[in-house]
Amino acid sequence: MSNIVAIVGRPNVGKSQLFNRLTGQRKAIVDNESGVTRDRHYGKSEWNGKEFTVIDTGGYIKGSDDVFEDEIRKQVELAIDEADAIFFIVDVETGIMGLDKEVASILRKTKKPVFLVVNKVDNSKRQNDALEFYNLGLGEIYPISAINGSGTGDLLDDLTKVLPEESEILDETESDVPKFTVVGRPNAGKSTLINALLGKERHIVTDIAGTTRDTVATRYNKFQQEFDLIDTAGIRRKNKVKEDIEFYSVMRAIRAIEYADVVFLVVDATRGFESQDQKIFDLARKNNKGVVILVNKWDLIDKDTHTAKSFTEHIQKEIAPFNDVPILFISAKNKQRIFKAIEEGMHVFENRKRKIKTSKLNEVLLPFVQQNPPPAHKGKYIKIKFITQLPTHSPKFAFFANLPQYVKDPYKRYLENKLRENFDFTGVPIEIYFRKK
Repeated sequence: MSNIVAIVGRPNVGKSQLFNRLTGQRKAIVDNESGVTRDRHYGKSEWNGKEFTVIDTGGYIKGSDDVFEDEIRKQVELAIDEADAIFFIVDVETGIMGLDKEVASILRKTKKPVFLVVNKVDNSKRQNDALEFYNLGLGEIYPISAINGSGTGDLLDDLTKVLPEESEILDETESDVPKFTVVGRPNAGKSTLINALLGKERHIVTDIAGTTRDTVATRYNKFQQEFDLIDTAGIRRKNKVKEDIEFYSVMRAIRAIEYADVVFLVVDATRGFESQDQKIFDLARKNNKGVVILVNKWDLIDKDTHTAKSFTEHIQKEIAPFNDVPILFISAKNKQRIFKAIEEGMHVFENRKRKIKTSKLNEVLLPFVQQNPPPAHKGKYIKIKFITQLPTHSPKFAFFANLPQYVKDPYKRYLENKLRENFDFTGVPIEIYFRKK
């Protein structure tokens, strides 16, 4: 499980530019309209052999200019609570602004590593101008240019020195124990579900080292199978911070999802499948975790014979193209179908571990390739000769071809569909790679 680095600062100082550079996303993020790019504020980065998660908090600030100050203050407070390190971005062109001073005053009180990053330093004059920011009292400054990358190497070198080593959560003898985590937007019924599953048998074995202080793994035995149930629900005192629900939910979901094998995404049936549910689903997909969608509070819905089918079709449309996912309609309060959820979780866990022999893969899939080969590119014919599953924790497949660079996404989806039709990978993301034969 990787560490979390949060990028904070007032608007227009270059937070998104730095985010794009760290995560390798070259597409510029310039608008603040929510939903334009579904998961644009969350990405992975790696430096000196250490992987970490980067969150661009700027994307979560909404509203007009007169509410920016309060929103930024909330983001900084949440970053201090949830992140392992903080990049505080300021702008050398404008110098120190009032809002910079307010953010700095908050950050000076934390024991978390804070890196004061002075952006837009791309010439010697601006190198001198950057010295002004020592007045913020946050120690060393890191002059960079997020656009061309100058200075970011020194910043990342020092970051990796302070990031904690990734924790060995469970020892090797317990590595096969499935890890399920329950996530979802606030008030979807996560706590109710966990309490219903655990009941009086609850026995907390260990707090998970390396995660937030509230994340707890409970060792549980059901259906003659041990598993860890990760509880991240209902743990924050609401009076502590007037929180930005979306930002907080995403940070907490990242922590929980990265540790899991299978994610139980709890959806509130009375509200439908909303954008925040979509965002959490995408976090699980990007991390190659198994997923089971649990539509909770089904007892509160007025139903006819078509209600469940319509609800299922709507969710599948929203999560496409990865819609080969179990969807169960439950009532955690009434304990309706909650143990069926565990059965599905076990099934998805086994699917995620599934290994297909190379001979079987080629026997089954090559005839489909021959019947429907990839479209030719500028008169050049693409020939796929060999298929193998890669030795990874989640299902990944390599297709060896003479011209792998010309295979397009629609054909990859065709091959994924054939994999799913012939082998059981329900609930599990599949990744397909093309390599030179």
